[in-house]
Amino acid sequence: MAPSTVHLPDGQTFIVRPVFSGLQFTSNDMYSRRSRSPFPPGWTVVLHTEDERDDGSDQPSSHNKNSADGIEHGKDHEPIQPRIRKYTTPTLQGETVFISSIVNPSSEDFEPAKSPSRHIALMLWITLYWYFQQPEPQPHIETAQSRLTPAEARPKGEWRIRIKREGVLHSRNMIPKLERMGLISTLDSAVGTSVEENSEGWDRMYVTQQGFWQIPFGLFLFTLQPKRHESRPGSPDSSRPTSPNLTESHPKGHSHHHSPSGLLSADLPGGPIPTTMMNIPVHPITPYYSASHMPTFYPPPPLQYVKTDGVRHPLRPKPPRMGEIFYTRHVPSAGKYLSFRVASASQNPVPYLGPTSHSGAKENGHLSNLSDTELIKKWMSNPRVTKFWGNYHDKFLSDGLNSQHSFPAIGMWDGEPFGYFEIYWAKEDILGKHVHVDDFDRGIHVFIGEEWARGSVPLWSSGLAHWIWQADNRTMNICLEPRIDNERFIDHLQKQGFQKVRQISFPHKQSWLVRMARDTWTAPNL
Repeated sequence: MAPSTVHLPDGQTFIVRPVFSGLQFTSNDMYSRRSRSPFPPGWTVVLHTEDERDDGSDQPSSHNKNSADGIEHGKDHEPIQPRIRKYTTPTLQGETVFISSIVNPSSEDFEPAKSPSRHIALMLWITLYWYFQQPEPQPHIETAQSRLTPAEARPKGEWRIRIKREGVLHSRNMIPKLERMGLISTLDSAVGTSVEENSEGWDRMYVTQQGFWQIPFGLFLFTLQPKRHESRPGSPDSSRPTSPNLTESHPKGHSHHHSPSGLLSADLPGGPIPTTMMNIPVHPITPYYSASHMPTFYPPPPLQYVKTDGVRHPLRPKPPRMGEIFYTRHVPSAGKYLSFRVASASQNPVPYLGPTSHSGAKENGHLSNLSDTELIKKWMSNPRVTKFWGNYHDKFLSDGLNSQHSFPAIGMWDGEPFGYFEIYWAKEDILGKHVHVDDFDRGIHVFIGEEWARGSVPLWSSGLAHWIWQADNRTMNICLEPRIDNERFIDHLQKQGFQKVRQISFPHKQSWLVRMARDTWTAPNL
């Protein structure tokens, strides 16, 4: 296995190298910028594949059951000891992993993690983020009943990996903490009667592909806080002036409102995005960056009901601010970062502060010089867009920003805008007056403005669905209602798992309602 690079949603990169009995994860950014540690900061995991042994019985192996490591509801089979081999490529349910060792960065360079348990959870999350971007194994499983069935017609199983309680994860409370954080799972949901601390109830933990991709990125992503260093050996910190740093605090009595980057450092996450930049931030500004160097996950608000135009629905949280990026992810097949941000009414272009795949010149850099109003006006002058959206009008963007149940967004590849989106709550939308929708179902309106971005529907649609699933785990369905003559778009949606439900007669169009359920979605397109 050759070394590979994993690009995290917040712009961090890690080099993954094969080592004896496993893999080594090294922080590319941390090691390249710091030289005080003789060993690269990172961690090592032991990753093995366990193959079934053929004992001549009719019982399928534990890897081919729709269960976890030999557990079935209402049954207790004696597990067959598997054959362990070195990992090469993923199997459906054969891999096991645990963190064997950790190399922390020098204490002279970085502050220690505020929570060691959270730091270990981050390492396991990054390991799984890499693993579930590997080539997907064939999904069909062999059971005693399906041995004579052609391989392509056999039942399908879940892709999952077992988390072993060994190495760093062998401590008394680490596995229970990871389970309560929602990172790992078990089918053994009983309290149990064992009085032993290391009871078997915590030995059969696993993570599924579908479950992993629904975990909000901000629940685990964070960075260690770097320490300030003197400009030359032996000199005091304050002996020479240095350039402003995004993470540095300001002395009392000194206002930092003169610098947009200062505003960001004091108010992230959730701060307003400036439309002029005096200093370029030293870190990509994503939904997962925090000036406090802590995870940025915020749980959904408590359930409260209100009425809008006679429709009773949950009280909705405010969307992100104008210009704020709410989703980023590196898409390996495109070699770029896909991101979405809220549209802005500013007359100035919204600077892109998120991660990019390269630092070279952008192919469509001229788009970054346009305000969102200019972008939308340009896109809606295209006859292809006008055919389905009509002509542009002066209140188009302001109407979207003032909506109580939706918000407008701009899609970008490596910071280059390519399309316009509206994300809405279906219950109080006009759609909810025509068909039954659940309280937290969401819908999407979209047009792709740039010709060079056409054909990437599988990538951006699965990315937008990914954000919706992560944003609120009470959302069970995503809806679109494209016009019936938009056949190409409908065909793309069906290939991505959206199902035609029925036609709807709106006052302004005849549409197909297409819908995708959470339990049918597995992972974003890679």
